[in-house]
Amino acid sequence: MSQETEFAAYVQNNIASAANDPGFVGLSQVWVRESIRYKYAYNFSWLGRPIIQVPQDTYAYQELIWNYRPDLIIETGIAHGGSLVMSASMLAMLDYCDAVEAGTVLDPKASRRKVVGIDIDIRPHNRAGIEAHPLQHKIQMIEGSAIDKAIVDEVHSIAKDYDRVMVFLDSNHTHDHVLAELHAYAPLVSQGSYCVVWDSGVEDLPADMCADRPWGKGDNPKTAVHAYLADQDTASRTGVDGKPLKFEIDKMFEAKLMISAASDGFLKRV
Repeated sequence: MSQETEFAAYVQNNIASAANDPGFVGLSQVWVRESIRYKYAYNFSWLGRPIIQVPQDTYAYQELIWNYRPDLIIETGIAHGGSLVMSASMLAMLDYCDAVEAGTVLDPKASRRKVVGIDIDIRPHNRAGIEAHPLQHKIQMIEGSAIDKAIVDEVHSIAKDYDRVMVFLDSNHTHDHVLAELHAYAPLVSQGSYCVVWDSGVEDLPADMCADRPWGKGDNPKTAVHAYLADQDTASRTGVDGKPLKFEIDKMFEAKLMISAASDGFLKRV
């Protein structure tokens, strides 16, 4: 066994041990709950743009992108654009590493890799900030509801030219909206890639923590995920690649992060 393999096994054992420690899991859940009271996830930025993500989840972002190496990332929900910039920066890093391995000169604007972001309301100052960013050439923004048929059709038209697609869902967090997003965009996810449903942890919060939002306990991304997966064995869903469309919840990310906004939200196409 190589040292790399030995260390990877050591890490997997750490992750499994943590996942089976109810005290550690419970403490992490308390921390997540209390951090929300102070809008902790609002405190961070990625390459100059506010990202509004739990920092631990950004580690999951980069691991997913680095390991799967997508050509196209589709994100619903833009806000200030930090998540788009993070995805774009990881795609740019893939381009750079490909050029290094090939011994060629990198032409940043020649790569096809890009991220498409959809939001019902792209505020002018956010659009301006994103369009002024050095990575804007890897970002395409679409304004409109992510579940509007015209928007869905436009994204599908873009995606047909790509072979390796990853999806992040992070817009309206109501059950019905997220379920509609899953039906619209999960078929674009490539075999072995992921559809990540953010803020599924709403289901695990006290009911009064979302009193000012249209979503809450019993009506949120996690309930949508469970509804989507509940009938996938009998629904005979097919991806745009013509192959059977089936996902499983990858609990490994939750176990390694412990602090995450996406409990039951890391869906891997299998």
